[in-house]
Amino acid sequence: MAAQATVGGGCFWCIEAPMQELRGVERVVSGYAGGHVEDPTYEQVCNGTTGHAEVVQVTYDPETISYRELLEVFFALHDPTTKDRQGPDVGSQYRSAIFYHDDEQRATAEALVEELEGEAYDGIVTEIAPLETFYRAEEYHQDYYEKNPNQPYCAVQIPPKLEKVREKFADKVVPHEA
Repeated sequence: MAAQATVGGGCFWCIEAPMQELRGVERVVSGYAGGHVEDPTYEQVCNGTTGHAEVVQVTYDPETISYRELLEVFFALHDPTTKDRQGPDVGSQYRSAIFYHDDEQRATAEALVEELEGEAYDGIVTEIAPLETFYRAEEYHQDYYEKNPNQPYCAVQIPPKLEKVREKFADKVVPHEA
């Protein structure tokens, strides 16, 4: 039975593409969570006034990849120590966030943050909050990198993340033909 994880670590395109490469991941949907505006638009979220973060909702097979393993990949894809910023993206909509679906996910996220703090990172600012509502982003944001690999932002920001996942988590990545 499929499970879901919802995380935000900067621009959703930068998390979506690497997550799509993982074994056991069935679907990755870009969207918004954690705010106070119903059914926000991309433009509203970019203004930084809705309270939403850009997130991805990952549907996965927990028999193939665990929630903890997804979070380990998530932490490798962004800097969880920078508040409201990832690379060139600045604002609360780009915050590091884990929106848990149940108490087990909350406990797993809190335990992993505690483990990573001081071991791999110093000063993790990742928000851990219950998922109240997930809003799917506009259709042109879905599979964005796959459709727009030469878009300048994507061409610079996403390939290093893909390389990192392919190297660090090689046993979890679906093999690619050369």
